[in-house]
Amino acid sequence: MNQPAYWILRCEHRLLMVSGQGEDAIFPSATAADFGHLSNALEVGQLHGLPCFAVDVAQHPEIEGSTATHLRAVFQLAGPEIFALAGRATQLLDWQNNHRFCGKCGTPTELKAGEHAMQCPACGLLAYPRLSPAIMVLVRDGEKLLLARSPHFKPGVFSALAGFVEPGETLEECARREVREEVGIEIANLRYFDSQPWPFPNSLMIAFFADYAGGELVPDPAEIEAAAWFTADALPILPDRISISRRLIDAALG
Repeated sequence: MNQPAYWILRCEHRLLMVSGQGEDAIFPSATAADFGHLSNALEVGQLHGLPCFAVDVAQHPEIEGSTATHLRAVFQLAGPEIFALAGRATQLLDWQNNHRFCGKCGTPTELKAGEHAMQCPACGLLAYPRLSPAIMVLVRDGEKLLLARSPHFKPGVFSALAGFVEPGETLEECARREVREEVGIEIANLRYFDSQPWPFPNSLMIAFFADYAGGELVPDPAEIEAAAWFTADALPILPDRISISRRLIDAALG
């Protein structure tokens, strides 16, 4: 790691960004020696032709024009490419921190050479980065879109329905179950839209369109604060453009 590289330096869940060309921010570029002794650095990808490493630090170095920011803000500061890299780095750092000991025998683990895996030197157990698949479904009934809000959303924001895939369940089965459990209706004609890594904390969002196939709209109060059918000329506040939910809704409206 003596060659120039980009560094994602995380301290207390904030990432260090520096001013880039124009209004874009970017991660600091340097060699490992420029930051002193950095242990347990992870290579997380490439940026502008250079390798990119991520590491947790006790404090951020003082760099002119730098600022410490939360992961969500990276999208606005630096755009989708750097946000995706920062999200990958954050997930890998969390995985490394959460698997310092073997879950089977308790022995301190070691980073396995050649792949992202924490290996137990005693029993050989491998711990790979966790990934939690979750589906998102935008249901349509003619010109109306079904949007709902969780109590955890920002005030006034409505989005498509979403939920995590359970063991032994296909994506299609999950989509039908989640819609039925959350709002009480049936769906048909499920159609894949797109997917998005979602590092809050370690999800993979898989988005679908679907058609309304019957049932009465009855939101589950444990998960859904409100749900309703909306037309294009009377929409509620929609999610930020950082998420696939907004792209899904925009695609339906377009």
